[in-house]
Amino acid sequence: MHGVLIVAKPAGPTSHDVVALVRRLASTRRIGHGGTLDPFASGVLPLFLGGATRLVEYHLADDKAYRATICLGASSTTDDLDGELTPVSAPAPSREAVEAALAGSMGPQEQRPPDYSAVQIGGRRAYAMARAGEAVELPSRRVTILGLDLLEWDGSDPDRPIAIVDVRCSAGTYVRALARDLGARLGCGAYLGALVRTASGPFTIETARSLDEIRDAAAAKGPDGVRELLLPSDTGLDALPAVALTVTEIADALQGRFVRPAGGLRGAPEGEPLRLIDAAGLIVGMGRREGARIAPTKMLPH
Repeated sequence: MHGVLIVAKPAGPTSHDVVALVRRLASTRRIGHGGTLDPFASGVLPLFLGGATRLVEYHLADDKAYRATICLGASSTTDDLDGELTPVSAPAPSREAVEAALAGSMGPQEQRPPDYSAVQIGGRRAYAMARAGEAVELPSRRVTILGLDLLEWDGSDPDRPIAIVDVRCSAGTYVRALARDLGARLGCGAYLGALVRTASGPFTIETARSLDEIRDAAAAKGPDGVRELLLPSDTGLDALPAVALTVTEIADALQGRFVRPAGGLRGAPEGEPLRLIDAAGLIVGMGRREGARIAPTKMLPH
């Protein structure tokens, strides 16, 4: 049971809940995921099963895309709809003012994570400290906002307009914090009302499987039904160069030995991650070039 399962997580369950469900349906314990989604958020949650768990680290820096519902005119203790809301006594912004503020929020920047987040401070989660009424001082982190497009504007309540925004950003960006900071920039307060992750690196919502699809596949064929939904373990790593190894070279790499590929190292940059593939083009591991040799770094079950 090795491969990638792109799940369309619904709002409500935690990412851990989804992992636990797939672990049970697939009858496998080895599952990792490519980035947690808050319970109220939905959308793309890539799961890596079996040997594919060894490749999760190569997706951790993937850019993300979201569709965010930003509610203006109030602030939230959690920066989203789950927190205690406080109306802000300031004129609500116009659509034009929001579009201008979004344009000014682009590019590299320092972002302070929400107080109610999983960031650790001295071994404790920030959200646990916030719930206990303790002061939370989180250091800012460097993020990059790659795109902010206002898709819809609902001004039916003139005091509490709603903006639906497509967001493209670097890994580690908190869209809740983006909404909070937008409200601060406009002087009217804002919080996140809903969030859908539409893409995580190369994995998109259009190719994601609903929990019902996964349950139905398991009900029909057991774990084999889930297996049929899996993508190859190296899906999404196409940008990394691939080097073909012979059966003997694969055996050496599995033993942790350096290998000199009979097919050469054309196009393999020095020191960068490489996909190691067999004669059929299936991934067997990862390595890096060191001169004329390859040092295996992670080998998959073979």
